[in-house]
Amino acid sequence: MSDERLSRQLEFLLEIDRLKQVERQTHITGGSRRENTAEHSWHLAMYALVLAEWSNADVDLFHVLALCLVHDIVEIDAGDTFAYDTTAYADKEDRERKAAERLFGLLPPDQADYFWGLWEEYEAQETAESRFANAVDRLQPAMLNHQAGEESPWKRHGVTVPQAVKRLSPIGDGADALWVHTQQIIRDAHERGHLRAE
Repeated sequence: MSDERLSRQLEFLLEIDRLKQVERQTHITGGSRRENTAEHSWHLAMYALVLAEWSNADVDLFHVLALCLVHDIVEIDAGDTFAYDTTAYADKEDRERKAAERLFGLLPPDQADYFWGLWEEYEAQETAESRFANAVDRLQPAMLNHQAGEESPWKRHGVTVPQAVKRLSPIGDGADALWVHTQQIIRDAHERGHLRAE
């Protein structure tokens, strides 16, 4: 192994520490502050590890964990796009692709290709692993939004039940049982006034 290879790997690892500075809309349990994307990525990986048995298909768990850990790295440059902000979604793909190019480009070429492949696989949603990773990626903030009560981003931003259903229904593509649970979360959130009817 060359010193240049190691230098590039270490530079990348230091750069992705900046993920801790990207604030999301969801609050951590207890509501004292919003979570950051690094915390979300860790929590998401834990969701995948704990809930893998509920995947609709047999999945390579290591591969799922890699998808969970890599797919949001682009938020270092692109920022977190709130799931219900249709205006911000207009240029999300372009912002994230530019971020992926810069960030993965810090790595040695073979690893850059691997990370690009993971990121593109997650975005395409064509494999069982990417669909399950996406399922838990949508479930995690829904769980946090539900427990946040009056501080819920759903309530703060006036999110409706149909918007939540549209955003969260892909959970069923990766894990039917988790989608059934999520539908109960949506019903409860509506009954508590945290999701508007329309």
